[in-house]
Amino acid sequence: MKRIAIIGECMIELNGAPFGAMQQTYGGDSLNTAVYLARTAGDAVNIDYITAMGTDALSEGMVARWQQEGLNTEQVLRDPQRQPGLYLIQLDEQGERTFLYWRNQSAARHMMQHPQFDAVAEHLASCELVYLSGISLAILPAEDRRRLLSLLKTLSEQGVVIAFDSNYRPALWHDLEETRAAYGEILSFTDLALVTFDDEQAIWGDEVPEAALSRLYRQGVKKAVIKLGAEGCLYGEAASGQAELVGTTPVSHVVDTTSAGDAFNAGFLAGYLAEKPAAVCCRQGHQLAGIVIQHKGAIIPASATADVNFTTTRIA
Repeated sequence: MKRIAIIGECMIELNGAPFGAMQQTYGGDSLNTAVYLARTAGDAVNIDYITAMGTDALSEGMVARWQQEGLNTEQVLRDPQRQPGLYLIQLDEQGERTFLYWRNQSAARHMMQHPQFDAVAEHLASCELVYLSGISLAILPAEDRRRLLSLLKTLSEQGVVIAFDSNYRPALWHDLEETRAAYGEILSFTDLALVTFDDEQAIWGDEVPEAALSRLYRQGVKKAVIKLGAEGCLYGEAASGQAELVGTTPVSHVVDTTSAGDAFNAGFLAGYLAEKPAAVCCRQGHQLAGIVIQHKGAIIPASATADVNFTTTRIA
């Protein structure tokens, strides 16, 4: 069994129309990936979710549900002074979403300041892979972000694989210069980048996916996946300089694109950790994302993914 850690924030999710029908659940890009990876990789991967939560009833309920999903929550820090953040998803008729957030005082935003974080940092050194996203970095105060980047660089030097999704939310950053500085630093020691082309365009101004791939190589990334939505993804490795476009099967009825990229990352990582060929990893990501976007919410019912087990199912 491979042990990995996923760093980030999980929030209370409200999904629906303001002052209308609304569903309460939970989600967050890194947590979404952790859950979908746990569902589809089975016993092949031990997943530590790294975050901070409160001691309130909502925090207790969320952590209990993560455990039911198969996540290891021993490294979840508990902050009696703070609670989880909250976000509202509003959907249009085409299934596209807009977000409103309330997270400035969330426990996760202050996880680096927790008196027990040093023990978590020591634990990360025992993991084979550490995964995080741009949101994982963006929510942290600037000094805490620098500390985390320094820790991740040290882990990389010790042989821990660093996987990074650039998942860009402009509202979480002071300006584009701050974003580029943080992303440039983490990309310099990233083994596997799982990025979305729209984000790369917004941050770096890349005109085509191939240009984004070349830039990632120059920044230090060893392997990269550039997600292209319905067009599939572009996979490449710096060592060979070669790239492969891996298509996806169109989904005729899209309900909600929330966490499509997170689900793709989970499917890809399930294959990557099992040392499957890159094209197979990409197709696993496409398959899982295709299922998720046919349901509402960031984390769809477990029954919808019950038949997807990438440790036993072969995808040619």
